[in-house]
Amino acid sequence: MSVETKKLSKEISEFFWREGFTLATAESCTAGNVPAVITAIPGSSRFYKGGIVAYANEVKQSLLHVSQETLEKYGAVSEETVVEMVKGVMETLGTDYAVATSGIAGPAGGTPEKPVGTIWVAVGNKEKILTAKLTEDEGREKNIQAATAKTLQLLLDLCQNQENEH
Repeated sequence: MSVETKKLSKEISEFFWREGFTLATAESCTAGNVPAVITAIPGSSRFYKGGIVAYANEVKQSLLHVSQETLEKYGAVSEETVVEMVKGVMETLGTDYAVATSGIAGPAGGTPEKPVGTIWVAVGNKEKILTAKLTEDEGREKNIQAATAKTLQLLLDLCQNQENEH
């Protein structure tokens, strides 16, 4: 775990401890890396409920409620899909907040429209969902690390915005 992700994870944990909210994860390309970083901080069991690693579209549909229409129209690697994954995992695991990742970590699997390194991330709660797209291909391991760091940063941004609004 990098110094950056450890710092982000600690700040996120402090927010969830202080506010009493719960968190779930829905991942495709990061395959459990996001909760691995979050749960590396002691006490994460107070707010982290669990996660679903959904590589297959059938799992995205059955457990995360991603619609067939979304997958057909936009594909698994799309902003629309990660938004539905956030909503679906919050519903399935009954949490206040959720994060989702879907992308092409590599080294294969890319297309001209969605080359290797294309990764969508989303974070949200019932009021607001933020998304980001990564496009750099630094190799599979670095792509996964970059997606994890971006997801954590986006989640921290959402948490800080929620605190400032209340």
